[in-house]
Amino acid sequence: MTHTQTHTHTNTQTHTQTNLLQLDAANILSPNSAPSVAPQNAPCFVDDILATLRESLEENGHLRNDSLTQFAVCADKSFMFMQLAKEASSEDLGVLNPTEGNVLLREEENKIVLTLTFGPTKPPQMMLNPVLLLPFESIFKTSDISLTSLHLNPNTQIPCTSEESKYILLTVKEGHFQPTWEIMIQKTSTDTKQDISDVGDTSSTISIFALLLFSAQKGTDSRPPNNDLSHNSFLCELRHFLVQSFPQDHDAPLLNLELLQSLPSQPIGLSSSESLLAGLINSSAPMILSFTQGSMLRAHHEELALSPALLEELRQRLEETLGDVMELMKNREDSKARGRLERLKELSGFPFADHVEGRLQYRAFLLFKALQMARRAFNPLRGQRSTRANSAAHSVCGLRSLTVSLERYLIGPSTANINNCQGSCAFPMIRANNHAVLLNAHIESGNTSERPPCCVPVAYDKMEVVDLGELGTSLKIEPDMVATACECR
Repeated sequence: MTHTQTHTHTNTQTHTQTNLLQLDAANILSPNSAPSVAPQNAPCFVDDILATLRESLEENGHLRNDSLTQFAVCADKSFMFMQLAKEASSEDLGVLNPTEGNVLLREEENKIVLTLTFGPTKPPQMMLNPVLLLPFESIFKTSDISLTSLHLNPNTQIPCTSEESKYILLTVKEGHFQPTWEIMIQKTSTDTKQDISDVGDTSSTISIFALLLFSAQKGTDSRPPNNDLSHNSFLCELRHFLVQSFPQDHDAPLLNLELLQSLPSQPIGLSSSESLLAGLINSSAPMILSFTQGSMLRAHHEELALSPALLEELRQRLEETLGDVMELMKNREDSKARGRLERLKELSGFPFADHVEGRLQYRAFLLFKALQMARRAFNPLRGQRSTRANSAAHSVCGLRSLTVSLERYLIGPSTANINNCQGSCAFPMIRANNHAVLLNAHIESGNTSERPPCCVPVAYDKMEVVDLGELGTSLKIEPDMVATACECR
């Protein structure tokens, strides 16, 4: 990355530093900036931001149209931002983020001061091409701000913010790392007519997040310590891929998986039996990947020890399913999902080498099951068949699609298609047993006090739930969860 050594920032207009005004916190802070749990402790927090940086690049290597706006980067720093996005894509970025409570935003002597304390992770001796990432939309309610610190380069920077900006990206001085920073935030506009009554008590300390990103090229001492977080990165990428693959119904009521009657759970790992793993690899039943928040905060390491024959079967099925999904994705103009899928392949070591270590076997297994779900979601033929059946014989008892939203921390999908039965059971009944036929005839002869035949499910498929818990991975079978056939009963 190359930093621009200038105080001038251009984004349809030129900002200057001649009209800086020190105003109180109410004119700068968003009403949403209430004290809260630091978001860097949320699952996939860092991975999500790095993924957003990677996705700032088109497949041809050019910046997306909205990428500079999203990070409040001015046009004269577009080359710096492009290099940052490329380093995120090539895994050459180191990341330091303060622990909870060590990022403080406060009002002090008519100024807003942001204090950052990095630690306890030991940073590299030299910071190469560092940049500081701060939130924008959830903290500041005005776009006319400047930020000043001895650690920034240049010392005072005016981000090119807009209504679409989510983050602020600031260039930082290279050199020896200092653990504690102070950044003064000022308002650059003379407009003081903003309503300040909705901010609340600005004297209270507000906890926000900050990330320090820097070049961490392989083979140098700038490589970040404890950087082997690829497994959590894999899970985060898997979650996002599935979220993008499945339609989200945010208005649907949430259903709790814990209310279901499950068969006893079975562990998935080095102790798993060959028959259990073979059954899962060969199963076509719908599946959900779930996790608890604690399991994502910890380094979740799991391994499999597949026999050579079963590993080869997994390889073949993964290759086939991957090819199907890639073909189906050609009809979807979604380069972000394709990019995530390529990264998932890389993180799971696919195509396999001669020797496949246990953790890569585990990731390949999860990727295969996730791709099975994606193939089911992407395949337009299933939806067309269902639509044709519904439109051709909507009045006849038959299977209908029914999607429910699931409550829990889910990798994906966050919804499940459990189907349902709808339609008439009047004469002539084409899907009924003898009892329903005789019952219907009895009612039609004038005995209306009896319950008429109803269109109900008569066959079900199970749902497999692979739970990535804090103590390891387990399989739960939810029997009779997906309706597969209907009759009048």
